[in-house]
Amino acid sequence: MARNSTLICAPVMGRSVDQMLIEMGKAKAAGVDLVEVRLDYIKNFNPRQDLEVLIKQCPLPTLCTYRPKWEGGEYEGDEKTRTDALQLAMEVGADYVDVELQVAHEFANSIHGTKPQKFKLIVSSHNYHNTPSVEDIGNLVARIQATGADIVKIATTALDVTDVARMFQITTHSQVPIIGLVMGERGLMSRILCPKFGGYLTFGTLEAGKISAPGQPTIKDLLDLYNFRQLGPDTKIYGLLGKPVSHSKGPFLFNAAFKAASFNGVYMPLLVDDVAKFFDVYSSPDFFGFSCTIPHKEDALKRCDEVHPVAKSIGAVNTIIRRSNDGKLSGYNTDYAGAISAIEDGLRGLHDMHNTIASPLAGKLFIVIGAGGAGKALAYGAKEKGARVVIANRTYSRAKELADMVGGDALSLDELGDFHPENGMILANTTSIGMQPKVDETPIPKKALSSYSLVFDAVYTPKITRLLREAEESGVTIVTGLEMFIRQAYEQYEKFTGLPAPKQLFREIMATYA
Repeated sequence: MARNSTLICAPVMGRSVDQMLIEMGKAKAAGVDLVEVRLDYIKNFNPRQDLEVLIKQCPLPTLCTYRPKWEGGEYEGDEKTRTDALQLAMEVGADYVDVELQVAHEFANSIHGTKPQKFKLIVSSHNYHNTPSVEDIGNLVARIQATGADIVKIATTALDVTDVARMFQITTHSQVPIIGLVMGERGLMSRILCPKFGGYLTFGTLEAGKISAPGQPTIKDLLDLYNFRQLGPDTKIYGLLGKPVSHSKGPFLFNAAFKAASFNGVYMPLLVDDVAKFFDVYSSPDFFGFSCTIPHKEDALKRCDEVHPVAKSIGAVNTIIRRSNDGKLSGYNTDYAGAISAIEDGLRGLHDMHNTIASPLAGKLFIVIGAGGAGKALAYGAKEKGARVVIANRTYSRAKELADMVGGDALSLDELGDFHPENGMILANTTSIGMQPKVDETPIPKKALSSYSLVFDAVYTPKITRLLREAEESGVTIVTGLEMFIRQAYEQYEKFTGLPAPKQLFREIMATYA
């Protein structure tokens, strides 16, 4: 696949010129195309002296920004000093200067007739509150163009993941070079998909957390995780729909597999508040396939045009594919097979039953913690295999509803610690209890675990949760959520791509991140 023309820019925010030069060297080594020199971060900045060093000694093209407090930056001095410094940056040899729309007319007039041939003026507007309508952003583009800008830059804030669609609409149809970014975690997609939707550049940070605007990914993630250089107009979009999503290892798994197979797709974490709204807005064939996690597995099913019988029986989907012939959404559940096969293999190892055809779950008392989408999948799967199912949930009424659906019994989660009618039971946690960052939480007291022969936890960040650690300390066989994650992802990958899942590669990748 050919490399796209969208640039990656690294903001450098050193407090001294020396620090800036060190960061520039790191940016060059990281493989970016240019650096944004944030002059407003330098303490005791001396324009005439410092710009000469910063611009002439930088190993990459430079974009000079001297952002004032009133536009989200650090500079608090007078305007003339600031704009004079930016004009000087141009004269010394900066490749780009970024000025704010509010002062752009004046600045453009002041450099009129003195602009070097290769120099480009970026005129920017930052909205830290929301993302306006397409019409309003379009009007903003026109106002910025009217200042004499060579490149238009608009940054807005995502209150919902669907806000990004409006920015894509603008960048795709722009007749001028445009940087269109949507800030915040819900806007991440705008930063990754610039090459697909016509963005001039994106920003990538040298280190996680060292950002110049909310939601910036690292250079490493852009290049190595999202395969940014190879993205283009024909790239298919895949992602995880959930809340939260930042913990997910799905992007590591699917993007590495796409790259290995030279498959033109990208998989991203998508922080989604309303799954129906997401599908209403992102209805184009470009948005092809999705994994679905907490809390959307049940709502996503309602939004599908057709649902696989197993997913329908469970009442939850974790995989959604947009059919290429008619754009309709098909829902599947790969959780159930992934988790149940992992638990069966754990039991077979425990009882050395590798040659038996019957499920080792048959006749076992199988306790499911949680009555959400994953709980439904596990309860349905265990019942199918002949287990006697008990649902434990914080809200008893939800536990009872699921228990009635699968022909099992119900408990409130508070009762679970004293529930041990027999030994050799199986426990499956399908809630987010114990997931990062709340790693000290567990759904059941340690003393109760000795009644179980196997404990499974669907949480896989961390790989060994407190529940699993305490089960292991109690001499109980454990099965990690990572095992379920890998197995359910095999089927997802095949549905996403039409290619056989690279099972060995999946295991190697997840061994790295475990």
